[in-house]
Amino acid sequence: MIYYLIYFVVISLVSVIITVYDKKAAKSGKRRIRESTLLLLSALGGSLAMYITMKKIRHKTKHKKFMIGIPVIMILQAGVIDYLYFVYYGAMPL
Repeated sequence: MIYYLIYFVVISLVSVIITVYDKKAAKSGKRRIRESTLLLLSALGGSLAMYITMKKIRHKTKHKKFMIGIPVIMILQAGVIDYLYFVYYGAMPL
């Protein structure tokens, strides 16, 4: 269980750092992070941290791909976690 928590913290931290970097790169004209990379980090578990960061620093908030896509990813992730909990513990899903 601790490994899942460590993974979640690391992927969330990476997602926040990459999102903030992309915002700074956008302002200064530097090389940007691909949107597909941002969405991949979100899908790998950084969705909540990335969404909060994007709202906080106002980055990609006008892009429907992110403002709809990331919450959809979060819902799917919650469903997977619920299903795995049911399979692993044999309990009713949350």
